[in-house]
Amino acid sequence: MAETSEIVLEKHPVEYYLHERYKQPGKKRGLLRFYYAVRPLVPRNLQLALRRAYAKKQARVEFPRWPIEPILVDRANREMEARIQQSEEKRVPLINFWPGNFHAAVTLTHDVERGIGVRNIPHVREVERKYGVVSSWNFVPERYSFDKKILKELEAEGCEIGLHGLYHDGKKFSSRKIFEERLPKMNNYLKEWGAVGFRSPATHRNPDWMPEIAAEYDSSFPDTDPFEPQSGGCCSIFPFFLGHMVELPITLVQDHTLIEILQKKDIELWKQKSEWIIEHHGLVNIIIHPDYMLTEKDLWYYEEFLRFITLQKNLWFALPKDIARWWRDRSKSEVVTTDGVRPMIKGPASARGCVAWAALEGERVQYICE
Repeated sequence: MAETSEIVLEKHPVEYYLHERYKQPGKKRGLLRFYYAVRPLVPRNLQLALRRAYAKKQARVEFPRWPIEPILVDRANREMEARIQQSEEKRVPLINFWPGNFHAAVTLTHDVERGIGVRNIPHVREVERKYGVVSSWNFVPERYSFDKKILKELEAEGCEIGLHGLYHDGKKFSSRKIFEERLPKMNNYLKEWGAVGFRSPATHRNPDWMPEIAAEYDSSFPDTDPFEPQSGGCCSIFPFFLGHMVELPITLVQDHTLIEILQKKDIELWKQKSEWIIEHHGLVNIIIHPDYMLTEKDLWYYEEFLRFITLQKNLWFALPKDIARWWRDRSKSEVVTTDGVRPMIKGPASARGCVAWAALEGERVQYICE
């Protein structure tokens, strides 16, 4: 990208980044079609070797930077700093980003891509139970067969069920015709399962079409990810809206990328990015595929992450549906101030929300709940 981040920061509206308008969609669609056309012809080992070699170049992309693209965080901080400096009290009240006085949020999600992934669900859940956490599980209903009782079993444990497309063939957003053909089936599965969440296979996405899916939220946009077939990212570590739909950005590098493509021997990338997100009050949103957690070595990565993240203080561990509903309530609420009366929240977020104060500490904006 020829322009520097500083120039882009001043030049474009927030939606330019959230909707990935900085990309060249025609060129990317052509590359995606080619990728999925030739992929079945390439042996798995060769696929991995090619992706590993190309990943070195992908990781050096100028925009969005990886693993952290701070452009929207920086912009929000600048805007808040200006508001603080203009206020008489030198502080600004707002609804805390998360319920109560939680500092940041965490959600654990799984995309079940094949039958082997379904069979491996109990092993992944066993690790989660050790740390007292629940998670969301996204299924591909017409790619593999599975006993639907697994959905009820997961829900009985407090987990969530979501839809992960229909076939996982990379074609859903390849044309308007295919999207419209598949849309009724996808919406029917959401209704049949009582599901309110959607994630597109391989994180393929189209911000203009996605609101037509009858889900309360989507979680297909990475904040930054140069490694997926549809690379790029929304540059946000916070939820945002696509029409009626809440978008929950994927904010950590995917497990397959970390372990198989980048061949990392530890979880430092997950830890460092999580710490940055928490520092800035964002959403830690990780994808773990049960299809890839087939050995103790693979499961070790996930268990290490759970050990790390559950030791962090003041985090809201929540299912995606609960995060989406909170963000919707928060967006419909406001902080009201009456002379001589402490600021309070008016609207649906009032029951769970907390008034936070934004103030400058040195050169940094800090948010403190009272």
